[in-house]
Amino acid sequence: MDRCDKICEFVIKPMNLDNTKKIYKMDPGLVAESIGLLPEQIRQVREDAPLVRIPEGHTQVRKIVLNGMGGSNLGGRIIKACLADKLKAPLDIVPGYEVPGYVDRKTLYIISSYSGNTEEPLSVYEKVKKSGAKIMGITSSHEKNKLEKLMIKDNIPGFIFKPLHNPSEQPRIGLGYSIFGLLILLEKAGLLNLDEKEAESIIKKLRDDNFIFRPESESQKNPAKKIAQELKGKIPILVGAEFLEGNLHTLRNQFCENSKNFADYLSLPELNHYLLESLSHPVANKKNLVFLFLDSDKYHPRVQKRSELTKQVAKKNGIKVLDYKTEKGSRLNQCARVLQFGSWLSFYLGILNNVNPSQIPWVDWFKKELK
Repeated sequence: MDRCDKICEFVIKPMNLDNTKKIYKMDPGLVAESIGLLPEQIRQVREDAPLVRIPEGHTQVRKIVLNGMGGSNLGGRIIKACLADKLKAPLDIVPGYEVPGYVDRKTLYIISSYSGNTEEPLSVYEKVKKSGAKIMGITSSHEKNKLEKLMIKDNIPGFIFKPLHNPSEQPRIGLGYSIFGLLILLEKAGLLNLDEKEAESIIKKLRDDNFIFRPESESQKNPAKKIAQELKGKIPILVGAEFLEGNLHTLRNQFCENSKNFADYLSLPELNHYLLESLSHPVANKKNLVFLFLDSDKYHPRVQKRSELTKQVAKKNGIKVLDYKTEKGSRLNQCARVLQFGSWLSFYLGILNNVNPSQIPWVDWFKKELK
């Protein structure tokens, strides 16, 4: 082997996910620490819950609209999918500059912005106010937070939290605040009931699972590391159904931002009615795509059968298929645990891609140019 071969061998040598020293060196933004603190985020929200006050008028609504962008709407998406059978009013996620015509006095309109400075949801405030909708906000507390100042000025109820357990400062990794903060608001508005014992069980399970997924856990015993290695250099296509659809959306976002890796998701049973005939072309599908199924015993029995048959179709078309099945538990319990698994998975894929999981240079560039 000549000198060039040795240099090339060094350059293409894959990252060892059991090299914890190297992993933490590649993560100066503390994404791994924030992922591991998900249960503490939830704990903090539950402890802050008694401080949240909702006016009586906010409990007399017939529909819920949430306007938040990117990481600031992921909590709403998870709740909408996971707890659809428990919500006492329909929940719509409507991110952007427009306000639906159905927003009226019987609407609870939630402005969600982790930073408090997101352009789109702030831009609709005056129009929503004129509609007579009941407005609430959810945001983190800091000196330059426009939404926080607006909530104080106009006496808008909601949840303003101190992100003590998200040192990465990235909304997509602070979802304990977003999910359970929204749950608190919906509980206070009489739109949802959350069992306190269930919340405690979720916190305990997440703490236990951290020992399985954390960087110190060896690859052979760590499903997040194993699957990340299978996804390296590929386009992940996430497949799931029903109450986990919010998790599919969330993991897609985290792959894009944490891993700097293109990904997308598909939902059962809908995909069975259009997707299957598309797998053979382009022929590069066999080389580029990996289908990752998020499975659950809580899916409708017919959906579980569809999942297995869809895997067979993908394999028959030469596409690699991976799957991850969460342990048994309530829907919310499974959503929380899949969220934690997915966060670690996207983190490790970012490490394998040799990127800083916290930085989002193109998003930052775009926002700068937009101004």
